[in-house]
Amino acid sequence: MSPFVAEYIGSMLLLLLGNSVVANVLLSKTKGNNSGLIVIAFGWAVAVFVGVYSSANYSGGHLNPAITIGLASIGKFEWSNVPSYILAQFLGAMTGSALMWLAYKQHFDATEDAEAKLAVFCNSPAISSVFYNLATETIGTFVLMLGALLISAPEAKLGALDALPVALLVLGIGVSLGGPTGYAINPARDLGPRIMHFLLPIKNKRNSNWRYSWIPVVGPIIGAVIAAFFFQLIQS
Repeated sequence: MSPFVAEYIGSMLLLLLGNSVVANVLLSKTKGNNSGLIVIAFGWAVAVFVGVYSSANYSGGHLNPAITIGLASIGKFEWSNVPSYILAQFLGAMTGSALMWLAYKQHFDATEDAEAKLAVFCNSPAISSVFYNLATETIGTFVLMLGALLISAPEAKLGALDALPVALLVLGIGVSLGGPTGYAINPARDLGPRIMHFLLPIKNKRNSNWRYSWIPVVGPIIGAVIAAFFFQLIQS
């Protein structure tokens, strides 16, 4: 499997499972309706495990443009490969969210709350503040990037099973730092599905909140790059 295909498939699985757990909790008449943040955080952790485990041996299992850019910024990944990885990640995220919509189509139709429909696809802040929302996404991705780098250090190498501690890391970020913005911590995870929310024929949907859309892109990239340089500093 080529790295491009691996990143595409891993990102597709990540968003299919991750957005589906949000749909299960937020949409009307589902078996998991109103089961809460813990279920969402656990579901996203499993989604990360499946996505990373499926792709790690072929592409490194980035599945996140912020991770790809962070690694490239400290010379741990070739800049020439960054565009193809990011393209695969976005295409995979868009495909996964479209498949989620198909699986939950009847429940989207049965749901009157347009905010909930948007939240299934992408993030929005609990309290709107450009500074604090950006800071939250930066801090969350800093934790993700630093943790992932430490987990993948040679003395702690588990091969594809590195997906398990990364999944637990995402679970921890979700229940700890997920309150303010919903912890996108991944530009493709938020912007890819947001584009699909805009494109898909979802019944009685609202606008896709483009005014907020840059924060889950810029914040994670800043956090990942800072974490990468901090990791390099503590390793020297």
